[in-house]
Amino acid sequence: MMITILGPTATGKTKLAASLSFLYDGEIISADSRQVYKGMDIGTGKDLEDYYIHDTLIPYHLIDIAEPGQEYNVYSFQKDFVKAYNQIAGKGKTPVLCGGTGLYLDAVLKGYRLLEVPENLSLRQNLLQKSDEELREMLREMRPHMHNTTDITERSRIIRALEIETYYQAHPDTPHYFPKTNPVVIGIHYERGMMRQRITERLQARLKGGMVEEIHYLLATGLTPEQLKFYGLEYKYVTAYVTGELEYSEMFSQLNTAIHQFAKRQVTWFRRMQKKGTVIHWIDGTLSMPDKLTEAKKIIAPYLDKTS
Repeated sequence: MMITILGPTATGKTKLAASLSFLYDGEIISADSRQVYKGMDIGTGKDLEDYYIHDTLIPYHLIDIAEPGQEYNVYSFQKDFVKAYNQIAGKGKTPVLCGGTGLYLDAVLKGYRLLEVPENLSLRQNLLQKSDEELREMLREMRPHMHNTTDITERSRIIRALEIETYYQAHPDTPHYFPKTNPVVIGIHYERGMMRQRITERLQARLKGGMVEEIHYLLATGLTPEQLKFYGLEYKYVTAYVTGELEYSEMFSQLNTAIHQFAKRQVTWFRRMQKKGTVIHWIDGTLSMPDKLTEAKKIIAPYLDKTS
């Protein structure tokens, strides 16, 4: 079983995920496209203090694993997720996926085989010289336990399958399967007005808590304003303020609006996930943490029965 905690920004996902990890002997896997970057702490809302439950630090993964400016995408995330998941499950602990990046969550919960395999032009040229039956036999030898028989019905698919298998053999550390996670997905929901209030209050706290200083620090490390703006939201607007493009009041107003719009897009993504078959059990965000945990345990109980 894998517990998954999702929701739009500013809903308190981390605290609930950490509390459930404490209860179910778990470790957290972050599903956030920006928290992977070192030094980008306040703007990405890492809230590392929330990982302490009863003075115990809950282990977490996929946070602070990339340098700012380094490319990190859904393919990178999927690869790193499989490694983290296997590591946690291998210790007999409960994986707890937590985040708000819909694409990353979808890539895991659906188990899509998205791992990026580049085209191998020289291999393709060689394979094009062979007959369909020769190609099928090569694929059977490389993939003896073949489940996807559609790979052997079309010539183009056979060649692509051989390209993929050749890549995996040359890169044995690249996971080419997805573990069966048996996910139970819990979402945190707030009424729209309350959501807007929480977002504004959190933005005020982040600016008072060193967001501007964080931008100065990142620029001092050699990152350009354009590189920081690429990460959007806080990094886009606060950088514009630091470089003199916006006044403070302009920055706050525009950033606050942008975060509200971002949260709305997140909610839309989660609804789309539901329409496509992902079962999300929603919990009222206004509940106290003890009540949230009570509700979460009720949701999780049937999944524990399935895995026992």
